[in-house]
Amino acid sequence: MTTVITGLGVVAPNGFGTEEYWKATLEGRGGIGRITRFDPERYPARLAGEIRGFEPRRHLPSRLLPQTDHMTRLALVAAELALADAGLDPAALPAYSAGVVTASASGGFEFGQRELEKLWSLGGEHVSAYQSFAWFYAVNTGQISIRHGLRGPSGVIVTEQAGGLDALAQARRHIRKGIPVVLSGGVDSALCPWGWIAQVANGRVATGDDPGTAFRPFHRDAAGYVPGEGGAILVVEDAAAAAARGAGPVAIVGGYAATFDPPQGSDRPGTLRRAIENALADAGTAAADVDVVFADAAGVPALDRVEAAALVAVFGPRGVPVTAPKTMTGRLASGGAALDVATAALALRDGVVPPTVNVGTPAHELDLVTAVRPARLRTALVLARGYGGFNAAVVLHHPDTAPDTAQREGAAA
Repeated sequence: MTTVITGLGVVAPNGFGTEEYWKATLEGRGGIGRITRFDPERYPARLAGEIRGFEPRRHLPSRLLPQTDHMTRLALVAAELALADAGLDPAALPAYSAGVVTASASGGFEFGQRELEKLWSLGGEHVSAYQSFAWFYAVNTGQISIRHGLRGPSGVIVTEQAGGLDALAQARRHIRKGIPVVLSGGVDSALCPWGWIAQVANGRVATGDDPGTAFRPFHRDAAGYVPGEGGAILVVEDAAAAAARGAGPVAIVGGYAATFDPPQGSDRPGTLRRAIENALADAGTAAADVDVVFADAAGVPALDRVEAAALVAVFGPRGVPVTAPKTMTGRLASGGAALDVATAALALRDGVVPPTVNVGTPAHELDLVTAVRPARLRTALVLARGYGGFNAAVVLHHPDTAPDTAQREGAAA
């Protein structure tokens, strides 16, 4: 069975909605700035990729607002955008034929902070009953499933930034087992004091105050990353089922692999490289056939060196165009890789590589794309690494390529 993406729903710091985000990305317009959702002055880091101007009452029924975190509200809107983009009406689907698999790195942190404040200041009787699930990692999956009546196989993946790719892979597994439709991807947000402390504690967050220099992966002066919020929800379908309802795919999910970094000090290097090679093998794709890589782009010098070395080992020095549009949004935790998948699909659609901003000449042997580059794109590789040692790689094909994909996946199913 061939797995395809038929719908994209994007909510990002530099664009709310898929086409708005894509236009801003191609123009190099970023969404990183000083945090406005709370006063960050006392914290070591003060920049984030915020989604500004989001009014949930304009998008969601009022009954949902008391029971949802900001993160879940964004995810619900992204799911609606994805379904609309795919031209898919969930009510028209047979019962139990569609599932939801999302990724989450933190759950509803802001909702949790608010209820803890009530507990400490007013007492337990003032804590919302919705706290029992609004904080939970699986809440986006649950709320999307309930709202759209998607009662097929569902779940949640918790692998931080790698989660968006791992969730897509789990959706592909369900497709291969006969489920025709799965909503997948990830949306995250933890831009509140409690969530912010949890993020800056890892020591990898940039502390500079200039949005133009704070997050510069692969640069000689890289000094960490800028966190952000948002992500993407994707409609993932069996290709035959999509064709039967007249839906054209945005991209083909050709291959996937995941690895886990060994303990520090062990003698087992090369796990990211192995994820790349295994994903290419899963897709039946040679390294020479990859037209663009959407890098994880940690912005941490040691991690950038590891990624650059893996890319050079697989593709050769400056052997493939590499881009990191997340320099415009920040790293979005579980939403980051899902957004990269959506961005890669749009790049395949329009034949253009989006830029990496604020970097200039990279400090590694990479063909880093720093200005919009028109190109004939047929295959894209998306990489993601999650805090704690998670690595994932996904191969996407243009819908007009990979003619043997259906035959190959049918044999593997």
